[in-house]
Amino acid sequence: MIKEVTAMTARKNFGELLNEVKYCHDNVLITKAGKPLAALIDIELFEKIRHMRHQFDTLTDKMGKAYEGIDPEIAEQEIQETFNNIRGEGNLK
Repeated sequence: MIKEVTAMTARKNFGELLNEVKYCHDNVLITKAGKPLAALIDIELFEKIRHMRHQFDTLTDKMGKAYEGIDPEIAEQEIQETFNNIRGEGNLK
């Protein structure tokens, strides 16, 4: 469940919100002036996000190196064709 609280409420109830995140596996969206500012998530989700970000960074670095010296338009076309093929197989949305 995602709970939304203002920054002031989060400040006043920080310990309670931490317990909700840890024990109830809730997520807390903290807003300021009605706009999202930050989020509290449990450590397991945080670790998954961090791992996915590392994988993404590694993949984009490899792609960048693979296309060094290649015309950017050709590289873009090849990448787009690959995505289109994967989408057509139902593997990527």
